[in-house]
Amino acid sequence: MFLDEAEISISAGRGGNGMMHFHREKFVSRGGPDGGDGGHGGSVYLQVDRNLNTLYRFRHVRSFKAEDGANGGTSDKTGKSGADLIIPVPPGTVVRDLPVDRVLGDLIEDGQQLIVARGGRGGRGNPHFASSRNQAPHVAEKGAPGEARHLRLELKLIADVGLVGAPNAGKSTFLAAVTAARPKIAPYPFTTTEPNLGVAALDNFQTIVLADIPGLIEGAHSGTGLGFAFLRHIQRTRVLIHLLDGAAADPLSDFSQINTELALFDPDLRRKPQVIAFNKMDLPEARDRWPSLREEFKKRGFEAYAVSALQRQGTREIVYRAAQLLRENPPGPTAEAELPLYQAREDLSSFSIEREGDGVWRVRGKRIERAAEMTYWEMEEAVVRFQRILEVLGIYQALKDAGVRQGDMVRIGKHELEWND
Repeated sequence: MFLDEAEISISAGRGGNGMMHFHREKFVSRGGPDGGDGGHGGSVYLQVDRNLNTLYRFRHVRSFKAEDGANGGTSDKTGKSGADLIIPVPPGTVVRDLPVDRVLGDLIEDGQQLIVARGGRGGRGNPHFASSRNQAPHVAEKGAPGEARHLRLELKLIADVGLVGAPNAGKSTFLAAVTAARPKIAPYPFTTTEPNLGVAALDNFQTIVLADIPGLIEGAHSGTGLGFAFLRHIQRTRVLIHLLDGAAADPLSDFSQINTELALFDPDLRRKPQVIAFNKMDLPEARDRWPSLREEFKKRGFEAYAVSALQRQGTREIVYRAAQLLRENPPGPTAEAELPLYQAREDLSSFSIEREGDGVWRVRGKRIERAAEMTYWEMEEAVVRFQRILEVLGIYQALKDAGVRQGDMVRIGKHELEWND
Protein backbone atom coordinates (compact mmCIF):
# COMPACT_ATOMS: atom_id res chain seq x y z
CA MET A 1 0.00 0.00 0.00
CA PHE A 2 1.30 3.42 -0.97
CA LEU A 3 1.27 5.96 1.86
CA ASP A 4 2.79 9.41 1.33
CA GLU A 5 1.72 11.26 4.50
CA ALA A 6 2.10 10.34 8.15
CA GLU A 7 2.06 12.01 11.55
CA ILE A 8 4.25 10.60 14.30
CA SER A 9 5.17 11.47 17.88
CA ILE A 10 8.79 11.14 18.89
CA SER A 11 10.48 11.47 22.28
CA ALA A 12 14.17 11.54 23.05
CA GLY A 13 15.47 9.71 26.11
CA ARG A 14 15.63 11.34 29.51
CA GLY A 15 19.03 11.81 31.13
CA GLY A 16 19.87 9.60 34.07
CA ASN A 17 19.81 11.05 37.58
CA GLY A 18 23.01 12.17 39.26
CA MET A 19 23.74 10.58 42.63
CA MET A 20 24.26 12.20 46.00
CA HIS A 21 26.76 9.94 47.77
CA PHE A 22 29.88 10.10 49.95
CA HIS A 23 32.90 7.82 49.83
CA ARG A 24 32.93 5.36 52.70
CA GLU A 25 35.99 3.23 53.40
CA LYS A 26 37.56 1.77 56.47
CA PHE A 27 40.13 4.09 58.02
CA VAL A 28 39.03 6.92 55.68
CA SER A 29 37.03 9.29 57.84
CA ARG A 30 36.38 11.98 55.22
CA GLY A 31 36.11 10.32 51.85
CA GLY A 32 34.28 13.23 50.29
CA PRO A 33 31.46 13.28 47.70
CA ASP A 34 31.63 10.58 45.02
CA GLY A 35 28.17 10.47 43.46
CA GLY A 36 28.34 9.69 39.73
CA ASP A 37 26.71 11.62 36.89
CA GLY A 38 23.72 10.24 35.05
CA GLY A 39 24.10 9.09 31.44
CA HIS A 40 22.74 11.20 28.59
CA GLY A 41 19.42 10.22 27.04
CA GLY A 42 19.37 8.87 23.48
CA SER A 43 18.47 11.18 20.61
CA VAL A 44 16.05 10.45 17.76
CA TYR A 45 17.23 10.57 14.14
CA LEU A 46 15.50 10.11 10.80
CA GLN A 47 17.71 8.39 8.23
CA VAL A 48 17.14 7.90 4.51
CA ASP A 49 16.91 4.29 3.35
CA ARG A 50 16.87 4.01 -0.44
CA ASN A 51 15.16 0.60 -0.19
CA LEU A 52 11.97 2.30 1.06
CA ASN A 53 9.49 4.04 -1.25
CA THR A 54 6.51 4.63 1.00
CA LEU A 55 5.63 5.75 4.54
CA TYR A 56 3.51 2.65 5.08
CA ARG A 57 5.39 1.54 8.23
CA PHE A 58 3.99 4.61 10.03
CA ARG A 59 0.39 3.59 9.41
CA HIS A 60 0.24 1.47 12.57
CA VAL A 61 3.35 2.55 14.53
CA ARG A 62 3.19 6.27 15.24
CA SER A 63 5.00 6.69 18.54
CA PHE A 64 8.77 6.38 18.95
CA LYS A 65 10.99 6.86 21.99
CA ALA A 66 14.74 6.69 22.44
CA GLU A 67 16.37 4.99 25.42
CA ASP A 68 16.79 6.82 28.74
CA GLY A 69 20.20 7.30 30.30
CA ALA A 70 21.11 5.23 33.35
CA ASN A 71 21.49 6.78 36.80
CA GLY A 72 24.90 7.60 38.22
CA GLY A 73 26.48 5.26 40.74
CA THR A 74 28.85 5.38 43.66
CA SER A 75 32.60 5.95 43.35
CA ASP A 76 32.06 8.53 40.60
CA LYS A 77 30.57 5.95 38.23
CA THR A 78 28.81 7.63 35.32
CA GLY A 79 25.59 6.01 34.18
CA LYS A 80 25.38 4.50 30.70
CA SER A 81 24.05 6.82 28.02
CA GLY A 82 20.85 5.78 26.30
CA ALA A 83 21.06 4.39 22.76
CA ASP A 84 20.05 6.70 19.93
CA LEU A 85 16.95 5.75 17.96
CA ILE A 86 17.30 5.80 14.16
CA ILE A 87 14.04 5.75 12.19
CA PRO A 88 14.40 4.84 8.46
CA VAL A 89 12.42 6.90 5.95
CA PRO A 90 12.29 6.81 2.13
CA PRO A 91 14.23 9.33 0.04
CA GLY A 92 12.20 12.44 -0.68
CA THR A 93 10.74 12.79 2.82
CA VAL A 94 9.97 16.33 3.99
CA VAL A 95 9.84 16.66 7.80
CA ARG A 96 7.56 19.27 9.36
CA ASP A 97 7.33 20.23 13.04
CA LEU A 98 3.72 20.48 14.22
CA PRO A 99 1.73 22.44 15.16
CA VAL A 100 3.80 25.38 13.86
CA ASP A 101 4.19 23.63 10.46
CA ARG A 102 7.90 24.50 10.27
CA VAL A 103 10.11 22.53 7.89
CA LEU A 104 12.92 20.83 9.80
CA GLY A 105 14.54 19.09 6.87
CA ASP A 106 14.26 17.63 3.39
CA LEU A 107 15.81 14.15 3.25
CA ILE A 108 16.96 13.12 -0.20
CA GLU A 109 20.33 11.33 -0.24
CA ASP A 110 20.72 7.72 0.87
CA GLY A 111 22.07 7.58 4.42
CA GLN A 112 21.30 11.26 5.12
CA GLN A 113 20.39 11.84 8.78
CA LEU A 114 18.32 14.48 10.54
CA ILE A 115 18.22 14.84 14.31
CA VAL A 116 14.61 15.57 15.30
CA ALA A 117 14.82 15.25 19.10
CA ARG A 118 17.86 15.64 21.31
CA GLY A 119 18.35 13.45 24.36
CA GLY A 120 18.28 14.98 27.82
CA ARG A 121 21.52 15.76 29.63
CA GLY A 122 22.46 13.47 32.48
CA GLY A 123 22.11 14.94 35.96
CA ARG A 124 25.29 15.86 37.82
CA GLY A 125 26.38 14.06 40.95
CA ASN A 126 27.23 15.89 44.18
CA PRO A 127 31.01 16.22 43.47
CA HIS A 128 30.12 18.96 40.95
CA PHE A 129 28.67 21.10 43.74
CA ALA A 130 31.64 20.83 46.10
CA SER A 131 33.55 24.01 46.88
CA SER A 132 35.96 25.34 49.48
CA ARG A 133 32.99 26.58 51.49
CA ASN A 134 30.84 23.48 51.00
CA GLN A 135 33.02 20.39 50.94
CA ALA A 136 30.15 17.97 51.65
CA PRO A 137 27.31 19.03 49.32
CA HIS A 138 24.01 17.27 49.88
CA VAL A 139 22.70 18.13 46.43
CA ALA A 140 22.59 16.48 43.01
CA GLU A 141 20.63 16.86 39.79
CA LYS A 142 18.00 14.73 38.17
CA GLY A 143 18.39 14.01 34.49
CA ALA A 144 16.96 16.51 32.00
CA PRO A 145 13.94 15.38 29.99
CA GLY A 146 14.50 14.67 26.31
CA GLU A 147 12.89 16.72 23.59
CA ALA A 148 9.49 15.63 22.32
CA ARG A 149 7.94 16.55 18.99
CA HIS A 150 4.92 15.86 16.85
CA LEU A 151 6.03 15.53 13.24
CA ARG A 152 4.33 15.35 9.87
CA LEU A 153 6.19 13.37 7.23
CA GLU A 154 5.40 14.11 3.59
CA LEU A 155 6.82 12.01 0.78
CA LYS A 156 7.67 13.69 -2.51
CA LEU A 157 8.78 11.04 -4.95
CA ILE A 158 12.19 11.61 -6.47
CA ALA A 159 11.74 11.22 -10.23
CA ASP A 160 13.36 12.86 -13.24
CA VAL A 161 10.25 13.03 -15.40
CA GLY A 162 6.60 13.38 -14.42
CA LEU A 163 3.75 11.99 -16.53
CA VAL A 164 0.72 14.25 -16.32
CA GLY A 165 -2.59 14.35 -18.13
CA ALA A 166 -6.33 13.96 -17.81
CA PRO A 167 -7.83 10.68 -16.58
CA ASN A 168 -7.63 7.87 -19.14
CA ALA A 169 -5.07 9.71 -21.28
CA GLY A 170 -2.85 6.63 -21.28
CA LYS A 171 -0.17 7.56 -18.75
CA SER A 172 -0.02 4.12 -17.18
CA THR A 173 0.10 2.47 -20.60
CA PHE A 174 2.94 4.80 -21.59
CA LEU A 175 4.85 3.98 -18.39
CA ALA A 176 4.45 0.26 -19.04
CA ALA A 177 5.63 0.74 -22.64
CA VAL A 178 8.93 2.47 -21.77
CA THR A 179 9.81 0.84 -18.42
CA ALA A 180 9.48 -2.47 -16.64
CA ALA A 181 6.74 -1.07 -14.39
CA ARG A 182 3.43 -2.91 -14.40
CA PRO A 183 0.77 -0.44 -13.26
CA LYS A 184 -2.90 -1.32 -13.30
CA ILE A 185 -4.39 -0.50 -16.71
CA ALA A 186 -8.13 -0.43 -17.46
CA PRO A 187 -10.40 1.49 -19.90
CA TYR A 188 -12.05 3.72 -17.30
CA PRO A 189 -11.05 7.02 -15.61
CA PHE A 190 -9.09 7.06 -12.34
CA THR A 191 -7.69 3.57 -12.85
CA THR A 192 -4.49 4.84 -11.25
CA THR A 193 -5.14 5.67 -7.61
CA GLU A 194 -1.53 6.09 -6.49
CA PRO A 195 1.71 7.24 -8.17
CA ASN A 196 3.77 4.64 -9.99
CA LEU A 197 7.51 4.79 -10.64
CA GLY A 198 9.37 3.26 -13.56
CA VAL A 199 12.96 3.30 -14.78
CA ALA A 200 13.61 3.74 -18.50
CA ALA A 201 16.96 2.42 -19.78
CA LEU A 202 18.63 4.44 -22.55
CA ASP A 203 21.89 3.98 -24.41
CA ASN A 204 25.28 3.99 -22.66
CA PHE A 205 23.73 2.61 -19.46
CA GLN A 206 21.84 5.88 -18.86
CA THR A 207 18.55 5.62 -17.01
CA ILE A 208 15.78 8.07 -16.12
CA VAL A 209 13.05 7.67 -13.53
CA LEU A 210 9.47 8.42 -14.56
CA ALA A 211 6.55 9.01 -12.20
CA ASP A 212 2.97 8.37 -13.33
CA ILE A 213 0.72 10.79 -11.45
CA PRO A 214 -3.02 9.95 -11.10
CA GLY A 215 -5.27 11.81 -13.55
CA LEU A 216 -5.87 15.51 -12.97
CA ILE A 217 -9.22 17.17 -13.46
CA GLU A 218 -10.52 20.70 -13.06
CA GLY A 219 -10.22 21.77 -9.42
CA ALA A 220 -7.46 19.25 -8.63
CA HIS A 221 -5.38 21.97 -6.93
CA SER A 222 -8.16 22.49 -4.36
CA GLY A 223 -8.88 18.83 -3.67
CA THR A 224 -11.17 17.70 -6.47
CA GLY A 225 -10.54 14.19 -7.76
CA LEU A 226 -7.31 12.36 -6.93
CA GLY A 227 -4.78 14.87 -8.20
CA PHE A 228 -4.54 17.09 -5.12
CA ALA A 229 -3.14 14.30 -2.98
CA PHE A 230 -0.36 13.58 -5.48
CA LEU A 231 0.46 16.87 -7.19
CA ARG A 232 3.40 17.42 -4.85
CA HIS A 233 5.09 14.31 -6.26
CA ILE A 234 5.89 16.15 -9.50
CA GLN A 235 7.39 19.16 -7.71
CA ARG A 236 10.81 17.47 -7.70
CA THR A 237 10.67 16.46 -11.37
CA ARG A 238 12.59 18.56 -13.90
CA VAL A 239 10.68 17.65 -17.08
CA LEU A 240 7.02 16.85 -17.71
CA ILE A 241 5.61 14.56 -20.37
CA HIS A 242 2.06 15.73 -20.96
CA LEU A 243 -0.09 12.96 -22.40
CA LEU A 244 -3.20 13.96 -24.32
CA ASP A 245 -6.08 11.63 -25.12
CA GLY A 246 -6.39 11.75 -28.90
CA ALA A 247 -9.93 10.36 -28.63
CA ALA A 248 -11.12 12.97 -26.11
CA ALA A 249 -13.83 15.47 -26.97
CA ASP A 250 -11.40 18.44 -26.90
CA PRO A 251 -7.71 17.53 -26.33
CA LEU A 252 -6.64 21.18 -26.59
CA SER A 253 -9.01 22.15 -23.79
CA ASP A 254 -7.68 19.28 -21.66
CA PHE A 255 -4.14 20.55 -22.24
CA SER A 256 -5.01 24.08 -21.08
CA GLN A 257 -6.97 22.83 -18.09
CA ILE A 258 -4.16 20.59 -16.79
CA ASN A 259 -1.61 23.39 -17.11
CA THR A 260 -3.93 25.73 -15.22
CA GLU A 261 -4.21 23.22 -12.37
CA LEU A 262 -0.42 22.85 -12.24
CA ALA A 263 0.04 26.62 -12.05
CA LEU A 264 -2.61 27.03 -9.35
CA PHE A 265 -0.97 24.35 -7.20
CA ASP A 266 2.60 25.60 -7.70
CA PRO A 267 3.60 28.30 -10.23
CA ASP A 268 6.98 26.57 -10.72
CA LEU A 269 5.24 23.52 -12.20
CA ARG A 270 3.89 25.60 -15.07
CA ARG A 271 7.43 26.70 -15.94
CA LYS A 272 8.90 23.19 -16.19
CA PRO A 273 9.85 22.02 -19.71
CA GLN A 274 7.04 19.99 -21.26
CA VAL A 275 6.97 17.44 -24.04
CA ILE A 276 3.51 16.79 -25.44
CA ALA A 277 2.60 13.22 -26.34
CA PHE A 278 -0.55 13.08 -28.45
CA ASN A 279 -1.64 9.57 -27.60
CA LYS A 280 -3.91 6.89 -29.14
CA MET A 281 -2.74 7.35 -32.71
CA ASP A 282 -3.95 3.81 -33.30
CA LEU A 283 -7.49 5.26 -33.41
CA PRO A 284 -8.81 6.89 -36.65
CA GLU A 285 -10.24 9.97 -34.89
CA ALA A 286 -6.87 10.70 -33.29
CA ARG A 287 -5.06 10.42 -36.63
CA ASP A 288 -7.57 12.82 -38.22
CA ARG A 289 -7.05 15.44 -35.49
CA TRP A 290 -3.28 15.24 -35.34
CA PRO A 291 -2.26 17.56 -38.26
CA SER A 292 -4.30 20.54 -37.06
CA LEU A 293 -3.35 20.08 -33.40
CA ARG A 294 0.33 19.76 -34.26
CA GLU A 295 0.21 23.18 -35.93
CA GLU A 296 -1.65 24.68 -32.98
CA PHE A 297 0.95 23.44 -30.50
CA LYS A 298 3.73 24.73 -32.72
CA LYS A 299 2.12 28.20 -32.62
CA ARG A 300 2.06 28.04 -28.82
CA GLY A 301 5.74 27.08 -28.65
CA PHE A 302 5.32 23.48 -27.48
CA GLU A 303 6.93 20.31 -28.84
CA ALA A 304 4.33 17.72 -29.74
CA TYR A 305 4.81 14.11 -30.78
CA ALA A 306 2.30 11.58 -32.07
CA VAL A 307 2.42 8.30 -30.16
CA SER A 308 0.48 5.15 -29.56
CA ALA A 309 1.35 3.90 -26.10
CA LEU A 310 -0.76 0.79 -26.66
CA GLN A 311 1.23 -0.21 -29.77
CA ARG A 312 4.48 1.31 -28.41
CA GLN A 313 4.90 3.57 -31.40
CA GLY A 314 6.82 6.83 -30.91
CA THR A 315 7.31 6.26 -27.19
CA ARG A 316 11.11 5.93 -27.33
CA GLU A 317 11.45 9.26 -29.15
CA ILE A 318 9.55 10.96 -26.33
CA VAL A 319 11.81 9.41 -23.69
CA TYR A 320 15.00 10.39 -25.53
CA ARG A 321 13.74 13.97 -25.90
CA ALA A 322 12.93 14.08 -22.19
CA ALA A 323 16.46 12.82 -21.42
CA GLN A 324 17.91 15.60 -23.58
CA LEU A 325 15.86 18.21 -21.68
CA LEU A 326 17.12 16.74 -18.40
CA ARG A 327 20.70 17.33 -19.51
CA GLU A 328 19.82 20.91 -20.47
CA ASN A 329 18.11 21.54 -17.11
CA PRO A 330 20.40 20.33 -14.29
CA PRO A 331 18.81 19.84 -10.87
CA GLY A 332 18.69 22.78 -8.50
CA PRO A 333 18.03 22.93 -4.74
CA THR A 334 14.43 22.66 -3.61
CA ALA A 335 12.89 25.25 -1.31
CA GLU A 336 12.97 22.77 1.57
CA ALA A 337 16.58 21.75 0.89
CA GLU A 338 17.71 25.36 1.20
CA LEU A 339 16.48 25.50 4.79
CA PRO A 340 18.76 24.49 7.67
CA LEU A 341 18.25 20.88 8.67
CA TYR A 342 17.76 21.87 12.30
CA GLN A 343 16.33 25.17 13.43
CA ALA A 344 18.25 27.19 16.02
CA ARG A 345 17.00 26.80 19.55
CA GLU A 346 15.08 29.61 21.16
CA ASP A 347 16.55 31.70 23.96
CA LEU A 348 16.48 29.34 26.94
CA SER A 349 16.57 32.22 29.43
CA SER A 350 13.29 33.75 28.27
CA PHE A 351 10.17 33.23 30.39
CA SER A 352 6.60 34.42 30.76
CA ILE A 353 4.25 34.78 33.72
CA GLU A 354 0.49 34.27 33.54
CA ARG A 355 -2.23 34.52 36.15
CA GLU A 356 -4.36 31.37 36.00
CA GLY A 357 -6.73 32.32 38.76
CA ASP A 358 -7.06 33.96 42.14
CA GLY A 359 -3.78 33.24 43.89
CA VAL A 360 -2.51 30.93 41.11
CA TRP A 361 0.40 31.83 38.79
CA ARG A 362 2.00 30.01 35.89
CA VAL A 363 5.67 30.50 34.96
CA ARG A 364 6.66 29.27 31.49
CA GLY A 365 10.15 29.04 30.09
CA LYS A 366 12.45 26.35 28.73
CA ARG A 367 15.27 26.84 31.19
CA ILE A 368 13.23 27.28 34.37
CA GLU A 369 10.94 24.35 33.55
CA ARG A 370 13.96 22.16 32.88
CA ALA A 371 15.56 23.29 36.15
CA ALA A 372 12.39 22.39 38.05
CA GLU A 373 12.31 18.99 36.39
CA MET A 374 15.95 18.32 37.36
CA THR A 375 15.60 19.36 41.01
CA TYR A 376 15.56 16.86 43.89
CA TRP A 377 12.80 18.54 45.93
CA GLU A 378 13.46 16.29 48.90
CA MET A 379 16.98 17.76 49.26
CA GLU A 380 17.08 21.09 51.09
CA GLU A 381 20.24 22.26 49.33
CA ALA A 382 18.68 21.46 45.94
CA VAL A 383 15.64 23.61 46.79
CA VAL A 384 17.90 26.49 47.83
CA ARG A 385 19.80 26.16 44.55
CA PHE A 386 16.52 26.32 42.60
CA GLN A 387 15.59 29.55 44.41
CA ARG A 388 18.91 31.04 43.34
CA ILE A 389 18.10 30.12 39.72
CA LEU A 390 14.79 32.02 40.08
CA GLU A 391 16.70 35.08 41.21
CA VAL A 392 19.39 34.87 38.52
CA LEU A 393 16.82 34.58 35.72
CA GLY A 394 14.82 37.49 37.12
CA ILE A 395 11.72 35.40 37.74
CA TYR A 396 11.65 36.10 41.47
CA GLN A 397 11.48 39.86 40.95
CA ALA A 398 9.07 39.52 38.02
CA LEU A 399 6.61 37.59 40.18
CA LYS A 400 6.79 40.26 42.88
CA ASP A 401 6.20 42.97 40.29
CA ALA A 402 3.21 41.02 38.93
CA GLY A 403 1.59 41.06 42.39
CA VAL A 404 2.24 37.64 43.86
CA ARG A 405 1.26 37.43 47.55
CA GLN A 406 2.17 35.27 50.51
CA GLY A 407 0.62 31.79 50.15
CA ASP A 408 -0.04 32.05 46.39
CA MET A 409 0.49 28.96 44.25
CA VAL A 410 3.22 29.18 41.58
CA ARG A 411 3.18 26.47 38.91
CA ILE A 412 6.35 25.68 36.95
CA GLY A 413 6.00 22.76 34.57
CA LYS A 414 4.25 19.98 36.49
CA HIS A 415 5.41 21.29 39.86
CA GLU A 416 3.39 23.50 42.24
CA LEU A 417 5.23 25.71 44.71
CA GLU A 418 3.85 27.87 47.51
CA TRP A 419 5.11 31.46 47.52
CA ASN A 420 6.76 32.42 50.77
CA ASP A 421 8.64 35.68 51.22
